[in-house]
Amino acid sequence: MGKRLKAAIAGLGSRGKDTYARAAKLFPDKMEITAVADIDPAKVREAVREYQVKEEACFASAEEMLAQDKLADVMVIATQDRQHVKHAVLALQKGYHVLLEKPISPDLEECRKLVKTARECGRQVMICHVLRYAPFYEKLKELMDAGTIGEIVSVMAVENVGWWHQAHSFVRGNWRNSELSSPMILQKCCHDMDILLWLTGKTCKSVSSFGDTYLFRKEKAPEGAGRRCLDGCKAKEDCPFDAKKIYMDHKKYGLRSGNREWPLDVLTLHPTEESVLDALKSGPYGRCVYDCDNNVVDHQVVNLNMTDGATISLTMCGFTSEISRYTKFMGTRGEIIADMAENTIDITRFGQETERIDMTGTAGELSRHGGGDDRLMEDFLDMIIEGRKPDGRTTSLECSMESHYCAMAAEESRLRGGEVVEIEPMRLL
Repeated sequence: MGKRLKAAIAGLGSRGKDTYARAAKLFPDKMEITAVADIDPAKVREAVREYQVKEEACFASAEEMLAQDKLADVMVIATQDRQHVKHAVLALQKGYHVLLEKPISPDLEECRKLVKTARECGRQVMICHVLRYAPFYEKLKELMDAGTIGEIVSVMAVENVGWWHQAHSFVRGNWRNSELSSPMILQKCCHDMDILLWLTGKTCKSVSSFGDTYLFRKEKAPEGAGRRCLDGCKAKEDCPFDAKKIYMDHKKYGLRSGNREWPLDVLTLHPTEESVLDALKSGPYGRCVYDCDNNVVDHQVVNLNMTDGATISLTMCGFTSEISRYTKFMGTRGEIIADMAENTIDITRFGQETERIDMTGTAGELSRHGGGDDRLMEDFLDMIIEGRKPDGRTTSLECSMESHYCAMAAEESRLRGGEVVEIEPMRLL
């Protein structure tokens, strides 16, 4: 058995608790959890029971944990967006290697500070762009690098957020307001920016973008809508966003369909009919979608002009039936259509019949990013254990910044009415 890393987890939300901490069970010869921190005492108690963390290594906040002497080899930071850099800088200065949930930060100067600190401390920082590790996208990368359709000239990508996911995470949930978290195009779509840059091997020159909050506004509320779904709302009969319909009755994610995981475990640690209904009666997820403090967009289009003259377009929309990604790559010798919802990759070389690659059975659960989450964790652990530098797939801090430049430029363009924003001035020196 090789070295087993000690890991500290800062933030026990859905990602910290269900994705990153879970690596201790999947790869017990590579990782053990020796310290945890969260502002919710119930989540900390759960970690004590599940991972046998000692009581003295459990903390009420990331700040409290980071005030201690170094407690582990690596720290997983899965706190809220605007806390990431503060926590990561302290962790690096303590001597931890860091696995950092995306996005790095919505503030460019904070990003620069983190890059500088990581270099000064000589520690590794890996960003959780998990799509690179999904078999679906690994296959696409193989096809792109082999020149299967020649040189890539244009790409059309669609991020189907999903109607109920938009309501859950970006209207009622933690990422509803950019002042509290990040703009939608950064929080949700830095994944897309990263995977498109990685697959094509291209660098962005300039960006333009349009988008807005079309539906989830007070003036769009139907007649008779209440402030809460379970509090006498007269419009719920015809409202697909009714909280009870989503969290209790959804055919895949509802409690009555047998689901006990995400998104229900965001509402309550151990979902039951009673605990979910209690959460809807008093918590944020029972609010009317037309009466929340949300300000992030529910649709946005982004045009990316690449340094080699190629172009990429990305459409992000919350009004889709499924949560999925669809991409069409157009090259000098053919085209590839990649449909993650169907797990199919269709290759059409000019003058030839279409060849279909069926990825069904290799993608894993969609809730785990097409099988990418667990594989990212294993690669991070292996990288630290082996003492190696990030490879071509690993999203190092500097590598991840390219996706952030694109997303930040897109938001700046959107706020300036679609004005073209150049990327080069944003890049770190």
